[in-house]
Amino acid sequence: MNVQIVNSDKQLEQAYHIRMVVFVEEQNVPPEEELDAYDKDAIHFIGYKEDVPIAASRLRLVDDYGKLERICVLKEHRGKSFGKQMIENMEKIIIQKGYKKAKLNAQTHAENFYQQLGYETVSAVFLDAGIPHVTMIKQL
Repeated sequence: MNVQIVNSDKQLEQAYHIRMVVFVEEQNVPPEEELDAYDKDAIHFIGYKEDVPIAASRLRLVDDYGKLERICVLKEHRGKSFGKQMIENMEKIIIQKGYKKAKLNAQTHAENFYQQLGYETVSAVFLDAGIPHVTMIKQL
């Protein structure tokens, strides 16, 4: 998969489309919660397989850490390490920007996935958009 930082309106539309399919259509997140005020200041990523957009995410630099958000892969492309590739690319940017810690709010069903990538759970379970999540961090 070819992961790129979004640098055009077309790429941003593609990233938003993937997020809407995964979070709104599949997981029933309200559209007004999925696309929010943080999008305008975030660094957006898009993953392509043979020029077809299949994955998206966003990164925000907050306080002393990079916050990984909205990480998603279209259903038919899951289980092929594309999510891992998205995260690795996001972590590289966090380090390049001079930060040493990554933080994310993981859906509880994905907690093991993030643990395998070096993330440690630091919160109790909480609901976000009606979905159980935990906060996780990783020192980079």
